[in-house]
Amino acid sequence: MRANSNYASNEYFLPVMGLVFLRHAYSRYLAVKDTIEAGLPTRGGKKRALTKEDFSQKSAIFLRPEAQFDYLVGLPDGEDRAKALIRAMESIEDDYESLRGVLPKSEYQELDNAVLGQLLRTLNPDELKLVSGDIFGRIYEYFLTRFADQKAHDGGEFFTPISLVSLMAHMLDPDRGTLLDPACGSGGMFVQSARIVEDHGQIPAARLTFRGMEKNATTIRLAKMNLAVHGLEGDIQPAITYYEDPHELVGKADYVMANPPFNVDEIDADKVRTDPRLPFGLPGVNKKDKVSNGNYVWISYFYSYLNDKGQAGFVMSSQASSAGGAEAQLRRKLIETGDVDVMIAIRSNFFYIRTVPCELWFLNRNKPERHRDKVLMIDARNVYRQVTRKIYDFSPEQEQNLLAIVWLYRGETDKYRDLVTRYCRLSLEAARQIQPVRDFRTAMENLANACNVGDLLDQDASPKALKQELVRENDRFSDDIEKFGESAEAATADFETSINPIELQNLHLTLQESAHDLTKEADHLYKLAVRLIETCEGEWKAKSSDAWNSRDVAHARRAADEAHQRTVEQLGKVRYFWRQARWLAERFPKGELRDVEGLVRLVDRSEIEANDWSLTPGRYVGVATEEENQDFDFEQALHDIHAELEDLNKEAAGLAEKIGRNIKELLVNSSR
Repeated sequence: MRANSNYASNEYFLPVMGLVFLRHAYSRYLAVKDTIEAGLPTRGGKKRALTKEDFSQKSAIFLRPEAQFDYLVGLPDGEDRAKALIRAMESIEDDYESLRGVLPKSEYQELDNAVLGQLLRTLNPDELKLVSGDIFGRIYEYFLTRFADQKAHDGGEFFTPISLVSLMAHMLDPDRGTLLDPACGSGGMFVQSARIVEDHGQIPAARLTFRGMEKNATTIRLAKMNLAVHGLEGDIQPAITYYEDPHELVGKADYVMANPPFNVDEIDADKVRTDPRLPFGLPGVNKKDKVSNGNYVWISYFYSYLNDKGQAGFVMSSQASSAGGAEAQLRRKLIETGDVDVMIAIRSNFFYIRTVPCELWFLNRNKPERHRDKVLMIDARNVYRQVTRKIYDFSPEQEQNLLAIVWLYRGETDKYRDLVTRYCRLSLEAARQIQPVRDFRTAMENLANACNVGDLLDQDASPKALKQELVRENDRFSDDIEKFGESAEAATADFETSINPIELQNLHLTLQESAHDLTKEADHLYKLAVRLIETCEGEWKAKSSDAWNSRDVAHARRAADEAHQRTVEQLGKVRYFWRQARWLAERFPKGELRDVEGLVRLVDRSEIEANDWSLTPGRYVGVATEEENQDFDFEQALHDIHAELEDLNKEAAGLAEKIGRNIKELLVNSSR
């Protein structure tokens, strides 16, 4: 698109998202079509025609023949693909009023016919026809992420990182009722909440009503497409939320979720001064009669929308939790309601554009009496996974571990124990699946056999010694594999008879240490093989001999390399899941909430008052003690370094390309 269209990235992302939407709609259509047809009533020996109502009941979109992706991909080069795409989009909008005027249409007229054909084929590989699950929903989120990273729209503000949205949604655990997002962007809060309902075996459309507000017309289109691509519908109204309240939901929402813009300083104070959504009053106003900082306008709005049992979860600038002046007075009033439930500090670099740290706020109008005067403070700034040099997120297990702390706070100890047990079970399952390790042993044996060192023995003993060491170490490795398998079976027996899951991670300590040792052995074997190959190749090249079969060696080396990667990955799972169980069991050994230095503390209101009504978790939980060196995750650190190197290489390539273009332009201009 960058090379073959006149669109800039903030222009071509919408037609691309339209095609991803269409492809995903077709995927969901095919997934349920056969089931629907099998249940259709028959009259006069003929089944009635399919209708959109049939597909709505299955959270899918009905597609007429001209809107089905295979038809569009199969169009010959002589056909006008732009017109065909416009017809396809119009047919969907005709059937679904909520999408009327939303899908991209005229945008395709600006694209070359051949480029459109290539785009259609790119989004229709054979591999995608074989996958299951919400793969296209994930692809849709991926594109949103990438376009946000490219500053394609409003500095990426239309997209909240999935890991933050998922954590908030799981914290609230929406069951039924109205969910409002007053700054809904691309609708990620709705999609994640719907997934939780689906995980509970319920139909989201039957349990939740989605309401949203968004000021940008293009972003509203993205949000409606995002909902539709997941089989959802919602009422998203165009509005500047500071001044407008089209849904009139004050005191009526069951859930509020949002990621509002931080630190806005141009809100007209006169327009909001008497707004009923400001139950604690107006924040500070500057000399221009503007609200000095809009953070507490948003916080007040979120609180006011909740009914008497409502819950809210939202992202907020880290400045807000300890802001002084008029904001501190508003914060005091909010805390005195007893409805501030949980505060979670998030480190910087979780957003795709902004590098600032943030905090997740959780309000609960129906807190149990024992927690009315308390706030759970969690400092999660040391909990993260590095995706690239610039981007961090939570792994699924890190998210679950943070949720486990909240479960203990809420007295849901069974969930906590089940999670620890699950980690131990996953570690055991990975240990028992040792076939990849055995395959690596066989691959190393084949590689050793492929390395012909016979004619080199008289000239140099080094190849012979290396090969003998490789064979010897591989034999020892083979014995260790079988011992490891026996240990895994024994640990499984212990697991099945153990009563206290908190102690399980201790039972598996020896097993994960063995997995670590096996990984080191596998690495050593592979390095030995590489040394042997390099030594032999050098010798044979010097002799100009044909005895060395480079093709056989290369084939055996590729097989060994792939087997080595699978082995390291499999053994890594044993250690990874054990470490997750250990992370929880060490911090909460009795399966009860307790203060953990640098991580969590349940704080009384009196202490909050003594700290200027601050809600900053780091002010209360202290500093985490340094982890022991043996717990250092070398593999993850290596992954982080690799990710950073890849990022730097991409940046370097981009800069080199830009410099090259600039030099060409200078040369052209200077020659005129």
